[in-house]
Amino acid sequence: QVQLVESGGGLVQPGGSLRLSCAASGSSFRFYTMAWYRQAPGKQRELVATINSSDSTDYTDSVKGRFTISRDNAKNTVYLQMNSLTPEDTAVYYCNAKNVFGVRSWGQGTQVTVSS
Repeated sequence: QVQLVESGGGLVQPGGSLRLSCAASGSSFRFYTMAWYRQAPGKQRELVATINSSDSTDYTDSVKGRFTISRDNAKNTVYLQMNSLTPEDTAVYYCNAKNVFGVRSWGQGTQVTVSS
């Protein structure tokens, strides 16, 4: 199972930006499908963005045009650039890795709070 460590969360004003990072252990990162999920208080965890081993990306509708997922295989790291943040983006953001066998690993989560 791969170890994932998220960073980059924090408090930001509406309209601001944050970049989340997720560093993965191991030597097979380039084969993983990586994803960011988020969970707001009282709500179910939802998929935010994915990027596969071919760098194909997908986003939930509410973040399209504002968030960008990317990866650096040389650094075993996936990023989530978040722009034009709104209070509705407030949540704990989790990094997820899926290997070629479909086995998933989760990070511990990082809090993002959008508030004035």
